[in-house]
Amino acid sequence: MALSADILRGYTDTIILHQLSHGDSYGYQINKTISTLSGGEVDFCHWGCKQTSGAAQLVKRRLEAAGLIQSYWGSETSGARRRYYAITALGQEKLISDLAAWEDTKRQLDQLLEG
Repeated sequence: MALSADILRGYTDTIILHQLSHGDSYGYQINKTISTLSGGEVDFCHWGCKQTSGAAQLVKRRLEAAGLIQSYWGSETSGARRRYYAITALGQEKLISDLAAWEDTKRQLDQLLEG
């Protein structure tokens, strides 16, 4: 069952930061990895599609403006140049904080829904 857009929206930044914590990547690869890990249920197409939405640009700009990621152009010798994204030290700190908050959220929801 696919995650609701409302739930997913609250964790988009954390999901992106987590992917980048494994190494620098470019939009298409980030989206492909997320799609694969979710069994095709989650698709951040805006990170890898040729037609980038305005909302996606805002997410990228927001993460970069906050100092959580940085972007740079790759040095491909064939095909189109790719814009790569890297998590920063501040982004790593934010990810750790977000993951702790997620664990707390899961614990609280389990108590509320199972108790």
